[in-house]
Amino acid sequence: MKKVASDESFTIRGSVYDKASRQPYKDVEIMINGGRYTRTDFNGKFTVQAKIGDEIIISHKDFETIYHTIKKNERIDIEVIESNRSGRSFKTNRDIKRFNEMIDSADAYLKKDAEKSLKFVGDALDVNVSTSQSAEAHELLGDVYMYWKQFDLAISAYKISIQNTETSSVKLKLAKAFHSNGDFQKSISTYENLNIKDLSNYEKTLLYEGLGDSNLKIKNIPKAITTYEEGLKVAKQHLIAPKVTDLNSKIAQAYNEKGEVSKAKGYFDNSLNLAAKENKKRSVEEKVKVAEFNSVNQDYESEIELRKEIINDIKDIERDSIISNESPITSQKQNYKIGNALILQNRNEDAIPYLEESRKEANEKGDLIVGKDATRKLSEALIKKGDTKEGLAMIENYENIVDELYARKEQEISQAARFSRNIAEQQNRITSLESDRELSKSEYELTQERNKRQQLIIYSLIGGLLLFLITGYFMYKYIKQQRLANNLLALKSLRSQMNPHFIFNALNSVNSFIATNDERTANKYLSDFSHLMRSVLENSEEDFIPLKKEVELLELYTKLEHFRFQDKFDYSIDVDDTIDVESFQIPPMLLQPYIENAVWHGLRYKTEKGHLNINIKPKSKDEITITITDDGIGRMRSKALKTDHQKKQKSKGMNNIKKRVAILNEMYKDKVDVAIEDFQDLEDAGTKVVVTLKKD
Repeated sequence: MKKVASDESFTIRGSVYDKASRQPYKDVEIMINGGRYTRTDFNGKFTVQAKIGDEIIISHKDFETIYHTIKKNERIDIEVIESNRSGRSFKTNRDIKRFNEMIDSADAYLKKDAEKSLKFVGDALDVNVSTSQSAEAHELLGDVYMYWKQFDLAISAYKISIQNTETSSVKLKLAKAFHSNGDFQKSISTYENLNIKDLSNYEKTLLYEGLGDSNLKIKNIPKAITTYEEGLKVAKQHLIAPKVTDLNSKIAQAYNEKGEVSKAKGYFDNSLNLAAKENKKRSVEEKVKVAEFNSVNQDYESEIELRKEIINDIKDIERDSIISNESPITSQKQNYKIGNALILQNRNEDAIPYLEESRKEANEKGDLIVGKDATRKLSEALIKKGDTKEGLAMIENYENIVDELYARKEQEISQAARFSRNIAEQQNRITSLESDRELSKSEYELTQERNKRQQLIIYSLIGGLLLFLITGYFMYKYIKQQRLANNLLALKSLRSQMNPHFIFNALNSVNSFIATNDERTANKYLSDFSHLMRSVLENSEEDFIPLKKEVELLELYTKLEHFRFQDKFDYSIDVDDTIDVESFQIPPMLLQPYIENAVWHGLRYKTEKGHLNINIKPKSKDEITITITDDGIGRMRSKALKTDHQKKQKSKGMNNIKKRVAILNEMYKDKVDVAIEDFQDLEDAGTKVVVTLKKD
């Protein structure tokens, strides 16, 4: 076979015949997408001119239309296979084998490598596919996106599958995808539009369970309970044991949300007994749910006993398998939860061994998130117990873990962005293949009905355009959601990094004061500091808090700093009476670093007593300004006094603030603006920070 250039025409020879009888098919229509057309003769033979890249379309009333892309100068022999459903149908053995191989490969990589799995789906669609095969490929495509939590794209894939071949199983998957994407009403509507007579018994339980899940999300708890009970009835009747367990558990959760705790406990008792009959892992998962139920209802003793059982069960599971850090049934999580339950009962000394064990296990397994939380709780328990020195050491460890976690999160954000780009590339390829297939089919139909050519061309172009627009919309929405998730992750990391930095600095201030003052006064200031630290920790997980809370925190913090440097400055906090401090929201710990800089880098170096002023006044109806001024030595003189280490620390702290403000403005359309300048034209130039805050 000679090689030919891609733009060189050559003769394609072929034949069409019945596989079983070897009888030829005459008058089979052979069309090239470039416009060339012929028919098979009485021997089933044909010849036609074509180029590499052309699509040949082969059609006859007795079998499905065939689409094949010319990749080389080759002979095309078509075997027609008898069909039980429609008389005769076509598929070359090579195409069938190729399609099945690609689908099997895509399924094999579904949970291992999203990019490879999507590539194989694309390769399957690149084969000469029928409508039913396109439906199968897009169903698998939806399954891939569901597993990797790309719910928008999963919805799109399932819809295309249903458009090709409508099946109840794919409709069930579509309803679940809507639920996972937060479209609970669409999920309910999709479930309710299913014909229950078309479903298997297992699919019926999935329908009732899914309806219950979505109704529970929209707080229609009576409806959720009713549908869960319908599903439980079907599961019991047909001995679907896993679903009997699941539905008992979900009914319990629904009753708990309704406030009927005793009924919830009864169903949880059922689910615990049923799960114990399945396998060890399923039993542990159910125990974790019940332990959380006990925690929510402040039954801490029952929670603690159950979590101790879980820890023993986990040891058995880990002999045969590895439990990932993301799982809720890790032993480090359970030890942390026990420690937390004991702290909530003011049993701080009892909590310490469990928190220490949690830290140890988290460190061994590289679980930074649990390690961070356990360290923070351990420092709290130690300080409450009276071991202040060890508690402070734990706070330093907490700060180190937060720094390490922040570095890891930055890496994960980068990997997520790269994953998104690769997913988008594969999805664009699949969309293009589907569009090409539809376009080729449309072109053939136009040739068959020449009197409708213009109208069908217009419809085809509009359909293709709409397909690209829909795909573009889904991709835009996905990228937007991914960017929001990345921003929230970065913002949380920056906020987590700032909290231990602030607490450590504040502790140093209190420690210094304790060292230089009498015990009675020192105890009072330590009490104020405990109040301050509790407020900071309470707000540490919030993106925004009311301005009133931030002002209270600033008053307490400034009071503590003033006690330490009474001979260096006085302060005043002025809030305009016309401002509703409850209606404005502000990121926690946004203002404190500026006040800290004013005291530590400006006022404490003055030879004369200085003044710090915090002024909050309205700028417009929905906008206020927060002005922080000091008449300290100013930024230039302060910079000259610092050591290299101090410069690095300040840079890190101020860069943190700049990053937080930048991310907040990207997410909330310039909600916060910060301007810094000299306060006055004197030797002690001071510093003026103006924060402009917009109402939501």
